[in-house]
Amino acid sequence: MLAAKAEIPPMTQAAHRATFFRQSGWLMIANIAGGVLMWAVHFLNKFIDTGEYSSFGALLAVVMLLPTMPLQMIVTQQTAKALANGAEGELSGIIRSIWLATSVVWLVGSLIVLFFQRTILEHWHMAHPLGLWLTLVIVLCSIWMPLFWGVLQGQQNFLWLGLSMLTNGIGRIGLAALAVLALGAGAAGMMAGVLFGLAAAVALSAWQTRSLWLRRPQSFEWRSLLAQATPLTLAFFGFQILFTADTLLVKTYFSDADADFYVSAGTLSRALMWLVLPLAAVMFPRLVHSAAKAEKTNLMGLVCFGTALLAVVGAAGLSVLGPFVVKVVYKQAYVQVASAILPWYACAMIPLALANVLLNNLLARPASRLVLGLCVFALALGYVLALVRFHGSLVTVLQVMGTCNLLLLGVCVWFTWGSPKSIVATSEKPGVSH
Repeated sequence: MLAAKAEIPPMTQAAHRATFFRQSGWLMIANIAGGVLMWAVHFLNKFIDTGEYSSFGALLAVVMLLPTMPLQMIVTQQTAKALANGAEGELSGIIRSIWLATSVVWLVGSLIVLFFQRTILEHWHMAHPLGLWLTLVIVLCSIWMPLFWGVLQGQQNFLWLGLSMLTNGIGRIGLAALAVLALGAGAAGMMAGVLFGLAAAVALSAWQTRSLWLRRPQSFEWRSLLAQATPLTLAFFGFQILFTADTLLVKTYFSDADADFYVSAGTLSRALMWLVLPLAAVMFPRLVHSAAKAEKTNLMGLVCFGTALLAVVGAAGLSVLGPFVVKVVYKQAYVQVASAILPWYACAMIPLALANVLLNNLLARPASRLVLGLCVFALALGYVLALVRFHGSLVTVLQVMGTCNLLLLGVCVWFTWGSPKSIVATSEKPGVSH
């Protein structure tokens, strides 16, 4: 088997580039299509009471705020590294250990939430706990899904990763529409759709990766895993906070109507990330694999340029077409306020998208820097404190977000090109693309 592999000639630079664009193109299609299907749930806002939509947005933001991104990146990194080094047994042990640890954490967290259930419901102006209960089960699926998606991504099995994304979107809109339109449910019905879509996606991705996690597990060096996982966890959890924390704060400090307007603008603006995230998603396991094989690559520059182009064009288009889109998707009352804050929101997403590419590049290296993770996480905490202090209007919230996203981009630029070690590492890269 090893001899057969050795006879395969290495891919040319053009072949590597063609494969990258084919994989990222498919993942972009699947990501956008799945995102549109999940976004279609927001059309149901026209059929629920005022305040219910912002409750749905707040519950959904809780799920989005989970550190699923760092978990997926950790598993992606370990999968790509294990497959490059032939350590599938150790990978099975890592997957099972992470699954057990996250499940235990979920159980403890759920018990705490149920203990403070009354306080949480009063804080978010919610009358019934059903939506909160569904959210707890959604959280469980949400911490299982990145585990299996990370394995698919690390395998560079983008076909089934994309199909799992589509399954998530189809399941979400299908059950949510049934619950709201046929049964008259509000935020709880929409969350039921989220749960069904996630459960279907988890089942599909778990089945497709069973050959790895069902393999007989072997022991692994947990200290080495912790050293590699800590920068990823801190950096990408900080990234998620910058991406989602604003919705929770707006739900807390603003009226139900204002929160509804804000959630509608945020949903449209975050759609820009669906457009550009696949580029970094395809890039990351390739960089990890190249690092494990001591290969050089300049793929990051290509991805950074493509991300910048797509993000800027998308933000400009959303700023121009925003009023029309809001009118079609949401209630007429949303149009004036949501349209006014859309340009601010869309522009705030541009530096965040570029920072995501640089973070993926930095953290794909074998010696990912703990200092980088600490800086990103500290910036995220500062962002939350700034939002608590400065939230006089919805525009003020977005100005704080945009400023912190620019600071994040600046941090990533410095660690990529500004520090002496980064300059040396960059200058050593030859012009070989993978």
